[in-house]
Amino acid sequence: MIIIPAVDIKNSKCVQLVQGEPGTEQVIIDNPADVAVKWINKGAKRLHIVDLDGALGSGQNINIVKEIVEKSTVPTQMGGGIRTMDDARKLLDVGIDTVIIGTMAIENPDIIEELSNEYGKDRICVSLDSKDNRVVTHGWTKFTDKTPLEYARIFQDKGAGSILFTNVDVEGLLNGINLDIAENLISNIDIPVIYSGGITSIDDIKSLKQINTEYVVIGSALYKGLIEFEDLLEYQD
Repeated sequence: MIIIPAVDIKNSKCVQLVQGEPGTEQVIIDNPADVAVKWINKGAKRLHIVDLDGALGSGQNINIVKEIVEKSTVPTQMGGGIRTMDDARKLLDVGIDTVIIGTMAIENPDIIEELSNEYGKDRICVSLDSKDNRVVTHGWTKFTDKTPLEYARIFQDKGAGSILFTNVDVEGLLNGINLDIAENLISNIDIPVIYSGGITSIDDIKSLKQINTEYVVIGSALYKGLIEFEDLLEYQD
């Protein structure tokens, strides 16, 4: 298992939102690049970057992203506001190792095949956000008619190298996790699943490791001090 700290960027700062809602910032830290370096120094083997301004359609933070890439000594994955092929290419070309594509992939699955052919499947991840076991898009505001597993199989066939699975029902609430959907995904597709959402304790990490989760993203629990990153190292491969 690789445990990945989240660096969420909004208004040029590192923040943590509740349920992804603007205005619910509970953590605000200056200089996201320095935050990224802090996690690397604590033992992180990968970074998860989210451009919340891009996701919310209120601008982009490409200069900060470049600074993080320049300072990072570990692989980076990034999502948020990737609306076009050019958006994805721009991030890949500035050095982001893996782009995470959500709504755009759902609307046009062939984009994943095109990007995978162009950059290699390991650099293309599809984000599947789940609410009531249905994939939701457009910032969790629109329901689709498919489950995460149904979409995961589609994108695996299209050449995605991994799936970022976020359980919206528990995301940001710090009430723990629900393993059922994640375990179903992990057991029924052949590409890695990156789990995100609701992780509150070391016990959550133990549970995810037991179902063979390969990657786990943690945000709020780290920033609020509920979990110390150093305590996670024994669970990290």
